[in-house]
Amino acid sequence: MGFYTSTPTAYFNSFSPLNEISLPSSPFKPLKFPPYWPWQKVKIGPLSVSPMGFGTWAWGNQLLWGYQESMDTELQQTFNLAVDNGINLFDTADSYGTGRLNGQSEKLLGKFIREYQGQKRVQNEIVIATKFAAYPWRLTPGQFVNACKASLDRMQIEQIGIGQLHWSTANYAPLQELALWDGLVAMYEKGLVQAVGVSNYGPKQLVKIYEYLKDRGVPLCSAQVQFSLLSMGQDQLEIKNICDSLGIRLIAYSPLGLGMLTGKYTPSKLPRGPRAFLFRQILPGLEPLLSSLREIAQKRRKTVPQVAINWCICMGAIPIPGVKTIKQAEENLGALGWQLSSGELLQLENAALESPQRMIQNIFQTR
Repeated sequence: MGFYTSTPTAYFNSFSPLNEISLPSSPFKPLKFPPYWPWQKVKIGPLSVSPMGFGTWAWGNQLLWGYQESMDTELQQTFNLAVDNGINLFDTADSYGTGRLNGQSEKLLGKFIREYQGQKRVQNEIVIATKFAAYPWRLTPGQFVNACKASLDRMQIEQIGIGQLHWSTANYAPLQELALWDGLVAMYEKGLVQAVGVSNYGPKQLVKIYEYLKDRGVPLCSAQVQFSLLSMGQDQLEIKNICDSLGIRLIAYSPLGLGMLTGKYTPSKLPRGPRAFLFRQILPGLEPLLSSLREIAQKRRKTVPQVAINWCICMGAIPIPGVKTIKQAEENLGALGWQLSSGELLQLENAALESPQRMIQNIFQTR
């Protein structure tokens, strides 16, 4: 691809002052053309998306992330900042939100898109990837299609970018699983979604649904799994290999291990809420990995989260770190525009293997 010679202020302002990229007029380092610019896109099926998306699990979740409706103004500012700086992929789910706020994430995302004040072209290129929960009362293809229509109504949009089955029921309700697959086919054929994907599918089920959908003329475009330096076990790497061989795009959720790979927490400095219990179990064994992340971050003049997210991008995945604040969005944007070396990738992966603790696998992921 050709590179633009202009240097949009919004892009450069999104990066940390320590970023290696400097303006052409800078007396320091010359401008380096990185492998990913905000306007460079990667493919998910028929869609062109930014090499990193943002997750919106926290938008409405009071239990785990402490959401309050008073946060909505900053969430909208965070969304605008992301879009202004080239991010056009946003992941959500119809189950995101606590209690009466169920579906709040989708509602906010739709609202923010409608009220975005930037270029109409940029607004139209935003891709929403939402996930439909495999609730036990969704037993027929028609009920799953109705779930998709309900998401469209909440977001007040005409078509969803990627409609995803949130988890597999194969382990406990295999007949329901087939109905949900047929629901994905139906929503694709009705034009309610531009592409279909799955979430929390293990290697075996991933191949099965790929073949099932293929036989019905529906391409499986994405597979979303927990994927990070804390979650690079045998299943995860096998899923990655399957995705590469079948042309499925891997979307990496929790690329920062719920915050454990930010470097901001220690066994004596834990987050509030339920995460504290998990962090207390895992953090003491992460020192080899965190030490390598800090070393590379210091050498590259990046932050620890930027290095951890960049690792996911180098692995060919699209990371979707969650964002709640402008500060988080600005920092995450600094994961773009550069690439870890092969030596640094090896160093991080060896450090991850030396760390005795691993992220607990999502209970919804199948084999």
